[in-house]
Amino acid sequence: MAYVISDACVNCGACEPECPVSAISQGDAIYVIDADTCIDCGACESVCPSGAISAG
Repeated sequence: MAYVISDACVNCGACEPECPVSAISQGDAIYVIDADTCIDCGACESVCPSGAISAG
C-alpha cells in the first residue's frame, strides 16, 4: 500500500526531496503522493513535522 498525506499537511515541503522515486508533488491544497509511483519506503513519513503522512 502506498503512503498517503492527510489534511494535517502544512505544506512545508520537507517530504518531497526525501522521496527516492519522486512520488510526492505539490497538490492544490496539500502535498500528494502518487500511489502508482510510491515504493512504500517510508522516508517521507519520518521527516513530516505534522505527522500527516502514514501508510495507506
